[in-house]
Amino acid sequence: MEQYKLESITKPKFPLKLDIQFFGAGDESKSLADQIKSGFEAMKAAAEKQDDEIKKFGAVTQETKSELEKINKALDEAKTRLDEIEVKANRGFQPDGGEGKGTPDEKALEKKNAFFTFLREGKTGLTKEQKALVEDATGEIIVPEDLDTTIYRELPKLVVMRQLAGTRNTTSNRVRRRSMNEVTMGWGKLETSTTQTLSNFESTLTPDEAYLYVENLYGLTKIGEDELDDTDLNLQAYLADSFGRARAEKEAYAFLRGTGHTTLQPEGILTNADVQRTETAAVGAVTLDDVIRLMYATPAQYRNTGVFLMPSELEMTARTLKNGNGDYVWQPSAQAGTPNTLFGRPVYTQDDFDAMAAGADIAVFGDFKAGYQILDCQGLTLTRINELYAEEGLVGFKAKARVGGGVVRPKAFRVLKVKAV
Repeated sequence: MEQYKLESITKPKFPLKLDIQFFGAGDESKSLADQIKSGFEAMKAAAEKQDDEIKKFGAVTQETKSELEKINKALDEAKTRLDEIEVKANRGFQPDGGEGKGTPDEKALEKKNAFFTFLREGKTGLTKEQKALVEDATGEIIVPEDLDTTIYRELPKLVVMRQLAGTRNTTSNRVRRRSMNEVTMGWGKLETSTTQTLSNFESTLTPDEAYLYVENLYGLTKIGEDELDDTDLNLQAYLADSFGRARAEKEAYAFLRGTGHTTLQPEGILTNADVQRTETAAVGAVTLDDVIRLMYATPAQYRNTGVFLMPSELEMTARTLKNGNGDYVWQPSAQAGTPNTLFGRPVYTQDDFDAMAAGADIAVFGDFKAGYQILDCQGLTLTRINELYAEEGLVGFKAKARVGGGVVRPKAFRVLKVKAV
């Protein structure tokens, strides 16, 4: 958890709206907001106390250090709780406003039972469970949170980009990429700066109308009537595996090669026009020197946290590369679950690149968390198709997930391109 450093105590390290409307209504939210506000006031007082101690004793007392640590911890806990409230608020409309009778566990079980009754029998099979079935504004059924969470939890295992990139929950259909230029800083003393030197400190605020969009990802599956008669547990496992894998396949391709909002897809790294290429030295071939040049073509601030993303074909080639002493530069992972490394940087594989040939983009290196953002909006929804497949003894289910993504810092990436001529 990030600490609230003394030099930044007058500016919160996270967006804070003390009226708490962004995070949702409720006494708990208001109380947390008040705690955060009080925490920053206490932080200011502790910082002043620290300055006095340094001037007087040349060092900070242990008592003041402990006080600052407690304030940091309290702010972290309050921020975490506000984040949890925001996530719950982003899950969309619930007919009972989340205030129905029963404990949270009882209400969750009621919604789950209603959902699986809907799967097996449709809305006509629901009686008293009808009110527990959660629908969105268009009448599509929202998948219960535990099933949706199971699917979502599997995605990072199947989609490499979800392990690497930044992810943001949103209730909007688009998010502004950035509202100003990168921050400009300079040495000096702001209070006495002249007009000429003031530009060392000021960022040029320029409105930017570039957006990341949330797109609709659809899927269709057909389930046999006998399968629907199985237990909820079996059906839940089937849905989680089926929809999870199908969604992962489409997301992985789109985050790397999606053609953007004009074609109703996320924007891929390889299709962003501002992401620069580094060509191999030889036509139609890749060497150890090419990989080194790819790394050093990336700005140092992103190189130090950069990782490789490449297809299995190139990974196999990289495993055979040797340095001038005849030693392999590839370093296999010594621990399960951790990536292999090349020149000390982690290597991840994704097989959605073109085959290694002249003119092909064959690898990406950079800081994915800084350079790419994934947007998740609401949960998975289902529409039951009763009649279309009835003669086959099947019931259709159309799934919809709302997800988007795009490059937010092109400079964070470099793409290795095979020289064509």
